Amino acid sequence: MVIVGIDPGTAIMGYGVIEQQGHVLKAVTYSCWRTPAGMPLSERLLSLYQGIRALLHEFKPDCLAVEELFFNRNTTTALAVGHARGIVLLAAAEQGIPVYEYTPLQVKQAVVGYGKAEKVQIQHMVRALLGLQEIPKPDDTADALAIAICHAHSRAWQGRTEV
Repeated sequence: MVIVGIDPGTAIMGYGVIEQQGHVLKAVTYSCWRTPAGMPLSERLLSLYQGIRALLHEFKPDCLAVEELFFNRNTTTALAVGHARGIVLLAAAEQGIPVYEYTPLQVKQAVVGYGKAEKVQIQHMVRALLGLQEIPKPDDTADALAIAICHAHSRAWQGRTEV
C-alpha cells in the first residue's frame, strides 16, 4: 500500500510518500513545497495545488493522510492552514484517492506512543521507523511522514479489531 502524508501550510507544505508491506514501512520520497512570503494567497494555493496533483499523479497512492485542522489562538494561521487543507482535499478527490484525517494527538500517539510527545521525539521515531540515515528536514517534511506512519499504524490496528 502506498500512503501519502501531508502537513498542510501555505508557506511550507510538507509531504511524504511511504510504502507499507505487512509491518514494514519504507520511505519512497519526501520533501516540501515552499511559496514566497510576498506571493498572493491565490498564487500560493495554485502553486501548491499543482505540486500536489503532480505528486499524486506520479505515485498513484492508495490513500492520503492529512493533519486535521485544530484551532489555536492564531486565527490567521488557522485560516491559512484551512485553505491549504482545502486544496489537498480537492486534489485527492479529483483523483479518486480516499482521504484520512488525524489530529496532532493521534499522530503523536501512533508514532511515539505518547500524545504529548515533543517534536524532536516524533522526528527521531520517524527516522527510526523508516530506517532513514537522518531526520527529514524541514520539520514540515518529518511531520508529513509522521502523518503517513500514523495512517499505516491506525490501518493495521483497525484491521486487527474488525470481525
